[in-house]
Amino acid sequence: QVQLVESGGGLVQPGGSLRLSCAASGSIFEINVMGWYRQAPGKQRELVAAVRSGGETKYADSVKGRFTIARDNAKNTVYLQMNSLKPEDTAVYYCNVRVETTNLLILNSWGQGTQVTVSS
Repeated sequence: QVQLVESGGGLVQPGGSLRLSCAASGSIFEINVMGWYRQAPGKQRELVAAVRSGGETKYADSVKGRFTIARDNAKNTVYLQMNSLKPEDTAVYYCNVRVETTNLLILNSWGQGTQVTVSS
């Protein structure tokens, strides 16, 4: 009932920047939380950043000061601006949203993932 389309991943050199986008569509009444997770090979999926509908944000300690999460409620879209990228940021990045649907369901939906590779 909720579809997520991610974009913006790719290959970047250390110190570079990338911007990820994730657009939600479907039977959406309200999106409570929008966030980004990442999973590196051999590691567990971890929270990178999240933002509530009111604007409160949370970041992993490893990305504080380098990454910025933002959302456009009118477009049901969340962005992740990643600056000063490091090789250890290499991972598949997943969009995640917690949605109240038009028929009063609460859904936790995941995007398909986008690869971010930081390498020289």
